[in-house]
Amino acid sequence: MAEGRNYSTLDQESLRMHAAGRPGKIEVVPTKPLTTQYHLSLAYSPGVAAPCLEIFDDPSKAYDYTAKGNLVAVISNGTAVLGLGDLGALGSKPVMEGKAVLFKRFADVDSIDLEVDTRDVDEFVNCVRFLGPTFGGINLEDIKAPECFIIEERLRELMDIPVFHDDQHGTAIIAGAGLVNALHLTGRDWTNTRVVINGAGASAIACIDLFKGLGLPSRNVILCDSKGVIYEGRTEGMNQWKSAHAVDTPFRTLAEAMKGADVFVGLSVKGAVTQEMVRSMAAKPIIFALANPDPEITPEDVQAVRDDAIMATGRSDYPNQVNNVLGFPFIFRGALDVRASKINDAMKVAAAEALAKLARSEVPDEVAASYSGRHLQFGPDYVIPVPFDPRLIVEIPTAVAKAAMESGVASKPIEDFAAYRAQLAQRLDPTAGALQRIYDEVKAKPKRVVFAEGEEERAIRAAVNFRNAGLGTPVLIGREDTVKAAMARMGLGDEAGEGSGLEIHNARLSQDNRRYVELLYSRLQRRGSLQRDCQRMVNQDRNVFAACMVAAGDADAMVTGLTRSFAVSYRDVTQVIEPDPDSIVFGLTTIVSRGQTVLIADTTVHEQPLPEELAEIAVAAAAQARRMGHEPRLAFLSYSNFGNPDRPSARRVRDAVAVLDQRPVDFEYDGDLSADVALDPELMKRLYPFCRLSGPANVLIMPALHSANIAAKLLQKLGGGTVIGPMLIGLPKSVQIVQMGTTVSELVNMAAVAAHDAMR
Repeated sequence: MAEGRNYSTLDQESLRMHAAGRPGKIEVVPTKPLTTQYHLSLAYSPGVAAPCLEIFDDPSKAYDYTAKGNLVAVISNGTAVLGLGDLGALGSKPVMEGKAVLFKRFADVDSIDLEVDTRDVDEFVNCVRFLGPTFGGINLEDIKAPECFIIEERLRELMDIPVFHDDQHGTAIIAGAGLVNALHLTGRDWTNTRVVINGAGASAIACIDLFKGLGLPSRNVILCDSKGVIYEGRTEGMNQWKSAHAVDTPFRTLAEAMKGADVFVGLSVKGAVTQEMVRSMAAKPIIFALANPDPEITPEDVQAVRDDAIMATGRSDYPNQVNNVLGFPFIFRGALDVRASKINDAMKVAAAEALAKLARSEVPDEVAASYSGRHLQFGPDYVIPVPFDPRLIVEIPTAVAKAAMESGVASKPIEDFAAYRAQLAQRLDPTAGALQRIYDEVKAKPKRVVFAEGEEERAIRAAVNFRNAGLGTPVLIGREDTVKAAMARMGLGDEAGEGSGLEIHNARLSQDNRRYVELLYSRLQRRGSLQRDCQRMVNQDRNVFAACMVAAGDADAMVTGLTRSFAVSYRDVTQVIEPDPDSIVFGLTTIVSRGQTVLIADTTVHEQPLPEELAEIAVAAAAQARRMGHEPRLAFLSYSNFGNPDRPSARRVRDAVAVLDQRPVDFEYDGDLSADVALDPELMKRLYPFCRLSGPANVLIMPALHSANIAAKLLQKLGGGTVIGPMLIGLPKSVQIVQMGTTVSELVNMAAVAAHDAMR
């Protein structure tokens, strides 16, 4: 780390995340097999000549034979990076990589970042304009005003693909959606609403333009900058973009303009608005204070003087967040899907209106559950949708695509919108959203989670991150001096102590030891353990001590496994927390790779499960899949397919299917199936048309522990995907046992899962 930088804990973790493994956040992965010389001859020379000639004869075929149609460039020169100012092209790269990742995460748009090292407008425009053949769209980012206006305008004229400066239009679209709904709630119409906008940069100018497109008359909006009202005849600090919005008004200051105003939109600086200004506004004022990271005035300060205001900010810790991620991924998705030549005003208005309509719609249960600390129902605290609403991927691109077609900029019109909407819904895997929902639900009801191996560096970092994320109170089990010394070495010396929200418990010195010994002895006294044996275990075994805390109700959940194998950790824990005889305990590993998710069971507990046990595991695994947002299609795996070959070891799997046939289950399942057939719907349909699965299996029930564990770990190491788990399902108290190689972020995820399980 650079000397002189005073980084927060979050900043330090971000640096570690960016540097870990392969540096950065993106990579290029081939979509076609390249394992043989024949494959290479198709993908490259000599076979690649054929698509080249096809594109030469008909340039539109580039969309058929290359990735152009789903590829967006995120381009910046780094002259206005976040709130940090001019960091230069290279300094902006982490942000641009992050933007590229958001395109993929939210709308399945492939993206690559390009940092252009020039502040000269002509050089920048010439660099970007000649990249047009490569991409389906251009997202301009973090370019300072007024150069950003010139650059976007010129590139839109020169290029035949969408060019979109998100800092301008993204904020305008989301704010516009919120204003449409706020006006509706307060009984206003654009034509009789007086608006004041403070700040005259890229976002503010775009907001005015879009608001006018939504119906706001020019005479009804006053624009202010640091020098006051932008009025007709003003010369100081003016440019052509400000002049376009100058009005004939006697007002000269922001305070004067605010008197009697219906709406205030701030895109300026912290503290620009006072309570007196808010008090002077019209009845039921609408205040969008969007300066980041701190708004022009806080919701608390507004509430203190006006209880009739509707408030929005750019922050996630307040209702009505104006977050650009609600816009740009889905706008480009719709534009790309109709091969639009530009993103025009009609498409921006359509996106804003679609967002507004979505907020007025009934909120699905899974979205409401994600934000259980808030009441997500159309009203003053919910005029803008939340970022993890799965309906966004369907509603916004559809509206944008229709607007592109109706305004004449679509070269590939959509013929069947019902099919298109279904296609959009399938683009995103719900697993990432499910994990976010877990985080949000736990934040709403924070839990007390024990990190049993509290002297381990990964456990300490995870505990600090868990606390900083607002998930609850982490409890580290270990010797206090050892833990604090480790924290000091890691630069976390100020993170522990009274009032820090992080606790350290020494098992040997705990005042609860006697109570825990009695609890453990009551369980083990008829299983060969003496009281002094239980005393020794509580004093010396951190897993046992942590499990006693959970069993006694002194903590909600625990995580362990960094320093001991699963078998040893599971044995320690189950000496204290016994499995419920009416439920089955098993391990479920979730693997997300290339947009596809599979859940594998049982990866940790049952060595050779009986048919009845396999059926129980199947039912519980299907239920967990549903909780993660998947409609379960469950395959009982074997080396055989429907009895071929018919061998004794495969019959146990078929018997499990027969057991399940006798139960009233509400999910698809079949077996015995080999893995290739279960995951390949075309092969399944061709060879076994009678198979009951309607698509590729997403829940795989393995015949034995060895095959399940081997398959999960092979996929983890060779598949390059994200692994969640193995999650321990079925214990009466919330316990998660991680793999010994678990990273800090994975440990935080499992702690969140444990906290979430404790809510059931």
